[in-house]
Amino acid sequence: MHVSRRALGLGAAGALAAPSLVLAQAGGQNLTIATGGSITSVDPHFFNAAPNSSLALHIFGTLVERTHDAKLVPGLATSWRAVEPQLWEFKLREGVKWHDGRDFTAEDVAFTVTRAPNVPNSPGGFGGFLRSIERTEVVDRHTIRFRTHYPNPILPTEMASIFIISKHVGEGASTEDYNTGRAAIGTGAYRLSSYRPGDRTELVRNEEFWGEKEPWARVSYRFVANDAARTAALLAGDFDMVDQVSSSDLARLKREPRVAVSETVGLRVVYLMADFSRQESPPGVTDNNGQPLARNPFHDVRVRQALNMAINRQAIAERVMEGQATATSQWLPPGVFSYADDVRVVQQDIEGARRLLAEAGFPQGFRLTLHSPNDRFPNDSRIAQAVAQFWTRIGVQTQVDALPWASFSARSARQEFAMRLTSWGSVTAEAGYMLTNIMMTYDAQRRTGASNSGRFSSPELDRKVSEAIAIIDDEQRERALQDCVRWAEREVPIMPLVQLNHTWATRRGLAYQARMDERTVAMGVKPARG
Repeated sequence: MHVSRRALGLGAAGALAAPSLVLAQAGGQNLTIATGGSITSVDPHFFNAAPNSSLALHIFGTLVERTHDAKLVPGLATSWRAVEPQLWEFKLREGVKWHDGRDFTAEDVAFTVTRAPNVPNSPGGFGGFLRSIERTEVVDRHTIRFRTHYPNPILPTEMASIFIISKHVGEGASTEDYNTGRAAIGTGAYRLSSYRPGDRTELVRNEEFWGEKEPWARVSYRFVANDAARTAALLAGDFDMVDQVSSSDLARLKREPRVAVSETVGLRVVYLMADFSRQESPPGVTDNNGQPLARNPFHDVRVRQALNMAINRQAIAERVMEGQATATSQWLPPGVFSYADDVRVVQQDIEGARRLLAEAGFPQGFRLTLHSPNDRFPNDSRIAQAVAQFWTRIGVQTQVDALPWASFSARSARQEFAMRLTSWGSVTAEAGYMLTNIMMTYDAQRRTGASNSGRFSSPELDRKVSEAIAIIDDEQRERALQDCVRWAEREVPIMPLVQLNHTWATRRGLAYQARMDERTVAMGVKPARG
């Protein structure tokens, strides 16, 4: 197997089994998980968001898998190698069956690569992972090759985020077909039993799974937005595991003998991004009299720098997050490939921010609405309120509008917000992932900026990132990516705030392997030893 030493990644056919039949067939223990992240679809290519991907990992497989510490291991592919600088070959696992009994083959992989970047109405898809692929070549039933537009040393890392779907079921299938279960036929450790948006997903063990047999006959995967409600339900015995443990509950749960806590430094950054899609004043931005501005203030780098330096990141990390996050001005934790040691946390400078606003033509500031989710990650709306207070101190009168994630994500993708607070998990554990998907110019054909909801665009950054990600040599590529990180610090296309820690709590007798990519999966829950 050829893997770059620094390229870390982190039923019946067409119908759902009846619940009674599922229960009768599945012996053994059951597991109930409460997640704080709202799942918006079973379609594994609809939305590149951690809650959706966590669910998809149960049902579907990937060619390359990531361990809890973001290392690459074989999945549906047993090995991979770069035949040429622009040609990768993957050997596929033989004997794998789809949930309906059909054989998994290279034709399914080829179909997936075509379908994944082109899902209608996707609020943020998977095109960024596949943008380097020029052509897919099916060599035989268990060998596939990808010819790329440019040398791509991290293609195996990117393929670890692409869920493989069946061609025979997926052809012509819509996102709704996956949500109803008709098309939700995967190769994963669990089969879909039912999906109720905004509530729960029921899963049943796949007895024909190619990998290690799971201890859980049935998994109930439930969405509970309220942090306190998840904690209370765990202590009451209603759930076996909860994720996104509230920072205010964490110390108490660590002392609780009925509970075990798992935690790790994560790859998710909380950041702010303005609207760049308009030359005129965006919705939610006015002068102090409530009138639209003559121009979009966020196109002026001085305004972005002023807003950025008005924020006290350390206060957010220590007070709002209660120590469960680290202040940052970049989007990866120290020690990870392409982290730039010389990019220090921007320190709060109220007077400096006011001077920059005045230089930009806003000596009296302006009014702004900051939109935030209220159920996506711990303390999301509280962070937004803190930012609003910092900005108000420099004359940018800011109010917060916090929304459920399902509504927030859809509206953000339609450029309805002047300023958004959101987050991004760099599951590839390198800087190019966020640069390509969030900061490069949105281009559906080139598959860049797939999640660039603010529509920031800089030809200079596009060139720098395109050159950096094509460098084969690890050390040279890292230096080029670090230069992009420095560029982002100066030009402020986004405003990173804090890097999140990830926490889970299980009932006594269970243990969860905390994951850097924050995925909450039944496959990581095992009976505790000793």
